[in-house]
Amino acid sequence: MHSQQVTAEPPSNDVPGALWSPASGADRAPLTFDVIIAGCGPTGAMLAAELRLHDVRVLVLEKETEPKSFVRIVGLHIRSLELMAMRGLLDRILQHGRQRPAGGFFAAINKPAPKDLDSAHAYLLGIPQPVIERLLEEHAIELGAQVRRGCAVTGFEQDDEGVTVELADGERLRSRYLVGCDGARSTVRKLLGVGFPGEPSRTETLMGEMEVGVPQEEITAKVAEIRETHQPFWLRPFGEGIYSVVVPAAGVSDRAEPPTLEDFQQQLRAIAGTDFGVHSPRWLSRFGDATRLAERYRVGRVLLAGDAAHIHPPIGGQGLNLGVQDAFNLGWKLAAQIRGWAPETLLDTYQAERHPVAGDVLDNTRAQMELLSTEPGPQAVRRLLTELMDFDEVNRHLIEKITAIGIRYDFGEGPDLLGRRLRDIDVKQGPLYGLLHRGRGLLLDRTERLTVGGWSDRVDHLADPTAALDVPCLLLRPDGHVAWIGDDQRDLDDHLSRWFGKPAA
Repeated sequence: MHSQQVTAEPPSNDVPGALWSPASGADRAPLTFDVIIAGCGPTGAMLAAELRLHDVRVLVLEKETEPKSFVRIVGLHIRSLELMAMRGLLDRILQHGRQRPAGGFFAAINKPAPKDLDSAHAYLLGIPQPVIERLLEEHAIELGAQVRRGCAVTGFEQDDEGVTVELADGERLRSRYLVGCDGARSTVRKLLGVGFPGEPSRTETLMGEMEVGVPQEEITAKVAEIRETHQPFWLRPFGEGIYSVVVPAAGVSDRAEPPTLEDFQQQLRAIAGTDFGVHSPRWLSRFGDATRLAERYRVGRVLLAGDAAHIHPPIGGQGLNLGVQDAFNLGWKLAAQIRGWAPETLLDTYQAERHPVAGDVLDNTRAQMELLSTEPGPQAVRRLLTELMDFDEVNRHLIEKITAIGIRYDFGEGPDLLGRRLRDIDVKQGPLYGLLHRGRGLLLDRTERLTVGGWSDRVDHLADPTAALDVPCLLLRPDGHVAWIGDDQRDLDDHLSRWFGKPAA
């Protein structure tokens, strides 16, 4: 079945020249689901859980029959840890991870994190990728999402009422929306015809975790020597005798073929003159520096998130975090559309807010990759930046960029806090994030005289004059970003309507 682009809703998503071919009522499968999600990685699983908080009927289709078996360590940055705390997931996840200082991220320039970062979770959490994927999938299933493995999406058609999705075995499913969370080679994105401009891979790097056969002192001395001329090169201890190994590949090759331990040994000997006795790998992979950003995140009733919408080199460890944060931004908005209370343009704000964030991540990873070059020019810039990062303001800016706590969405004119996320402050019930587990909005009212009125089915109200804030009142969206600041009820009502639609009758 060949996918066709449909200009469904709203008009701002019309695609000039798009094909309109709605199936007739007799040909349509029953509208069984509200949302079908292609891909059950961290982005897809997190999106499913966010939708289930609002009783949206969700089916997640994963083409792989089994979860990933290789044990790759990924890092959850500060903003992702905050989001997990908002949904009551952080304690569960912390049991499986290893906390590390929040520093040394930018281009592997070894600078400590600035003091007093504005977060209660100012650290990096290293966690095996299969574990975080399992925990997020279990979370979605506990909330009522359905997950079907061994189901590959091969086509879809959308019309003014929904999307008909076809699977590899010919089965046809029907939902109101389809979200492609199916990775860098996204079938959904390709069938949708959305452009994916950017740069292809120019260089390739081997990455893995394995044991070594020489003392750490010898490794440290040799790595320091090699790093003078080969920046994308390191052996870093990761605990329990395991080292993270990164070494340039001989050249760009077929990424469909996984690297071997012999490939690592060969490249280590070529560059360092020794293979350090590496053995017993936990996982091995290769990555390129391809950098691409989808032209659109939405066409009608089909949306993109995670690696389906953006890819970049893994330097700085932002990829998984960027996708999870896409899911938090999209989930409540898509749920509002389905539940019938979304303001007309709410779903458009997903692309308006997240597309520039991804663009910024692509730019900072481009910059970091340049700083890993051994050419004289990039090395001169690297030395200069290393000096500049001794200034707290510079170091803080880069850390906040990498960890996503510096993001400010454009909500119009207002105090600097408007559009930013609010840290996990103390309120009379305990930590603020404990009040956001249900994925609802929250009015934090220090005046004790405001009300959420007809929006009480979507927004909670906390009157707390002792809250650690220097503003009278603020309105939080379900993703923790500040949507309004003030003390006037009429102004508040306008902003409640802007973000949460018309009040209930």
